[in-house]
Amino acid sequence: MQRVTKDMLIGDIIRLDEGVVPILMRAGMHCVGCPSAQGESLGEAAEVHGMESEGLVEEINLYLDSLGA
Repeated sequence: MQRVTKDMLIGDIIRLDEGVVPILMRAGMHCVGCPSAQGESLGEAAEVHGMESEGLVEEINLYLDSLGA
């Protein structure tokens, strides 16, 4: 499975596996379905929401690793 970075677009991350949507929602990113959010990087979205992207990247990658792909 591809590793997620803070420079990846939200839309691309969701296309990797839609199971990341609940992770983003729990982090406070409730606009993941918004067209403008799809073209925003994970790092940019984290900054807008006042959070550090490193923990979010780690949580998403742990989730993707758990899929065993």
